Amino acid sequence: MKRQVILLSVVIFASAIPRASAQTADWQQIAIPPLPAFHPQEPKRIQLPNGMVIFLQEDHELPLIDGVARIRGGSRSEPANKTGMLDIYGEVWRTGGTKAQTGDQFDDYLEARAAKVETNSHADSTTISWSCLKGDFDDVFKAFDDLLRNPEFRADKIDLAQKEMDDSISRRNDDVGAIASRESTKLAYGANNPYTREPEYATVAAITRQDMLDWHHAHVNPTNIIMGIVGDFDSATMEAKLRQAFGDWLKGPPEKEDRIEFQPAKAGYYLIPKEDVNQSSIQMTDLGIRRDNPDFYAVQVFNEAFGGGFSSRLFKSIRTAQGLAYGVGGGVGSAFDHLGIVRISMSTKSASTVQSIQALYKEIDDVARNPISDEEIKRAKDSILNSFVFNFDSPEKVLRERMAYEFYGYPADYLERYRAGIEKVGKEDVARVAVKYLHRDKLAVLVVGNTAEFDKPLSALGAVTNVDITIPPPPGEKGQKEEAPAKPSASNPEGKALAERVAHAMGMDKLQPVKSLRANFTESDPGDPAATPIEVTIVFPDRMHVSIPTPQGTMTIVVSPDAGFMSAEGRGVRDLPAEQKADTLTQIHHDPVYLVQHVNDRTITFTAAGTEKVGDVEAAVLDVGGAVPWIRWYVDPNTGRILREKYKGMGQSGPFQGETELSDWRTADGLTFPYVHRNKQDGKDSSTVTYTSIQLNPTVDPKLFEKPK
Repeated sequence: MKRQVILLSVVIFASAIPRASAQTADWQQIAIPPLPAFHPQEPKRIQLPNGMVIFLQEDHELPLIDGVARIRGGSRSEPANKTGMLDIYGEVWRTGGTKAQTGDQFDDYLEARAAKVETNSHADSTTISWSCLKGDFDDVFKAFDDLLRNPEFRADKIDLAQKEMDDSISRRNDDVGAIASRESTKLAYGANNPYTREPEYATVAAITRQDMLDWHHAHVNPTNIIMGIVGDFDSATMEAKLRQAFGDWLKGPPEKEDRIEFQPAKAGYYLIPKEDVNQSSIQMTDLGIRRDNPDFYAVQVFNEAFGGGFSSRLFKSIRTAQGLAYGVGGGVGSAFDHLGIVRISMSTKSASTVQSIQALYKEIDDVARNPISDEEIKRAKDSILNSFVFNFDSPEKVLRERMAYEFYGYPADYLERYRAGIEKVGKEDVARVAVKYLHRDKLAVLVVGNTAEFDKPLSALGAVTNVDITIPPPPGEKGQKEEAPAKPSASNPEGKALAERVAHAMGMDKLQPVKSLRANFTESDPGDPAATPIEVTIVFPDRMHVSIPTPQGTMTIVVSPDAGFMSAEGRGVRDLPAEQKADTLTQIHHDPVYLVQHVNDRTITFTAAGTEKVGDVEAAVLDVGGAVPWIRWYVDPNTGRILREKYKGMGQSGPFQGETELSDWRTADGLTFPYVHRNKQDGKDSSTVTYTSIQLNPTVDPKLFEKPK
């Protein structure tokens, strides 16, 4: 294999050197010999009596031995109400260790040998692999075998993996490209298709250790395993070791074939507004083909010519000639055991969104009127074939490909057939598959972008369906996570009296005239003594201006009825996400000044909800809600001071359950405030806020809330 690659490179290099006697010759007249025959080093296939299939691929270049076991059954088979289970399984299988040693002890054991054992999950399978020096094979393989058969799935590692997944869920709408890819796949396959389901807080919370154990018991057996080993070993010796290791492992039930329905969305326009971006991500989708389709090779050539690279039609026309795209490409997708996706992708500035869609349509229409030419086909085939050998330029790559054919039931010589299949493709084949699989009137067109900056409304092209990507909130948990109680229709007498007690403690006579306030404070994180100075100006009921000095200049956050934005010196202005703007308004409405001013407002409810210990004080619990988002106060019944608050918030990592301890009450301009706020998010210390000054009804320049041009 490697010798063929070297010889091929030498031939191409040598043929490109002009001879002294023909320096003026046209380079196109230089004869380039055909590619040499492709005969990859085939691995040895072994099938044990218990059904396990093993491939052995010798490679003596380095004293290493690598192996992987691919097990049938993946995330497409997990229960819908536990979506995310296989992702957690694939992580905790390794981090949870075995009955003999914890995952951390396993780390130390492998690190001492410069080895690794890793686990992972995929849509249709799970994998466990190892890599080690030849001299450490027996020790590392023993550890691998123990983890393969006896994982422990320790609870603390499951809990950690769940928290990591929750964090990932909270950030999944941050990246425009990721949103477009995810949601366009749903349009192609259907929102409830196993290939498109997304973990949610509720599905992740439903996953248990027993789920991990049950899945492992049901799927990890020799009947479902294909193992491949590559490296510096003797095949006969290795086969004997593997027969001894796995020969007594009993057969298990084979993995049931998944019956998956594909329900593509209707052709049309789908929109996800995203106000904090200045470019649009466009995805056009439809159902594609399987790799065993007879048209597969012609489709590959068409894809390369139409949207596969710098010389493709889409790139040359839309990016190079028209200057509309940052990136553009696509074609008819394929997969081994299910339909792939027809996908045409493009990124463009917001102001050319509709124009870019029309340009893509023109190129699609032009394929039928102006078929892919002989020159384009030759260039596409050369690109595919010249890069093909480098995709399989090592025994390990050939082994992985051969394992895939075994896994999906493809012919053993499928790899050798590929080049011949591409070479046989003609102009008529490409023209036929282009009109067969690419239909403008079947495409679902998804746009993610800032609609306010579009050149035209997307509706100018046709009816538009808005796609909701709101992340469902996490389920309530006892103790650490507390759900808001059902909203009462009115305050109860005890709650009303308690709210008035809080108002008197703050300074009832001074409260009503307060229309605005300005506070200066410092904020520090746990373990970090450095405190950041911050200034906040609030104009009740719906304006806030936050000023934060940074090494790069002052950063400003502003929320008003008309705008929500963040600006930084020298770095421009960006709109706040809708959920962040809403959370800022919630902070204004949760301010004690605002709430106690509305003690007699019937739209805001004050409900006494028993008592609870806060330190040494039996605090009275007061739920505030109605026209404002829920917040719970824990009030000292003797002083009327709020000792603690609980509420729901929105942080950089998504929604959280907030808790604030209030202390160090002082008087400012005749009102009494807590000058120290110790904050927690989901039960963990998050920050300490210490006020340095509070001004009531300061002079406020209205321009503070105007969005810079």
